[in-house]
Amino acid sequence: MLEQVMTNYASHASQQGTGAADARVAAGGVPVGASLGASVSASMDASAGVPPGVQVGLAGSIRGGAAGASRGAQGGAPAQGKGGAAPVDALMGTPHRYGLPGMLDALGAAGMRWLETSAGKLIVADEDRRLLDQCGYADARARGLYCIIRLVSASVMALLATWYGLAHGARPVALAGAGLLLGFFVPKLVVRRRAQARLDAVAEELPMLVDLLRLLQGVGLSLDQSLQVMINEFRLVLPVLAGEMEIAQRQFVAGRTREQSLHRMATIYENEDLRAVIRMLVQVDKHGGAVQEPLRQFGDRLREVRRATLRERIGKLTVRMTGVMVVTLLPALLIVTAGPGVIAVMRTLASIQR
Repeated sequence: MLEQVMTNYASHASQQGTGAADARVAAGGVPVGASLGASVSASMDASAGVPPGVQVGLAGSIRGGAAGASRGAQGGAPAQGKGGAAPVDALMGTPHRYGLPGMLDALGAAGMRWLETSAGKLIVADEDRRLLDQCGYADARARGLYCIIRLVSASVMALLATWYGLAHGARPVALAGAGLLLGFFVPKLVVRRRAQARLDAVAEELPMLVDLLRLLQGVGLSLDQSLQVMINEFRLVLPVLAGEMEIAQRQFVAGRTREQSLHRMATIYENEDLRAVIRMLVQVDKHGGAVQEPLRQFGDRLREVRRATLRERIGKLTVRMTGVMVVTLLPALLIVTAGPGVIAVMRTLASIQR
């Protein structure tokens, strides 16, 4: 349940981030907010039916929002206009959601206020944030939602343990403490399990990533085009790495360098082969050059490592299956082979005694 809620929330946040990046960057590098502010200002100047005070107020709000959107497109935080006017991205943002998605948004926003406090740093420590990054929950609101989930889980488990202790005459205080600890650490165990699954998926997807990148580079696509094709067309084949490359592409479009945008993917997954591939991509982006042959050699090495890993797993499986065969097949084999002889001996002894 926790994995599904966090996954749906991270997916929605990812879609919102993509829409915001597209809205901030228009054709030719002109922010959308600036063109919108100019067009609306011209329309209001030409209109005669709107009072002058309203025209000035609206024009100031939209121009302030356009300035904030322009600064956001250059890599900074979006600023507000004069008098606290909202930026144009907020004016044109997604509508407020209702029901369960809206409640998750509200909980995530409430948890964000706790993250930088001393209590929030204890609830969502650096290790927890690293696990959330490994799970693909890169949004700050996802961390806030995780903080709220830990608090709610701990409170519910403590209340249930206290009720059980009072109902059965046990020690309610001790049970409440145990329930509090259990409810506090259960979400972390769930997140850790998902993070480990994604780490294994990265190791499995990396040879395919190298081969696809070599093929796309071989047909003449640029590095940016190759990454975009893998994001759009091969998401089913590379579910984890495609999502991480999509985050890196959004950061690159927002103004970061290629090295900065790929730094997150190189650090959080603790995979030396992935780091080597990212270093190669950064060098190609900076200096250019043909990478088909290095990628081919690197892919061959990854496949050899994978074969060695599979041989090791097969060897361990053989040893384990020996014990299983001794426990399950040997008794049946003894019954089939020695059973008739034992029955014949027993009948012979019975006849002699008579």
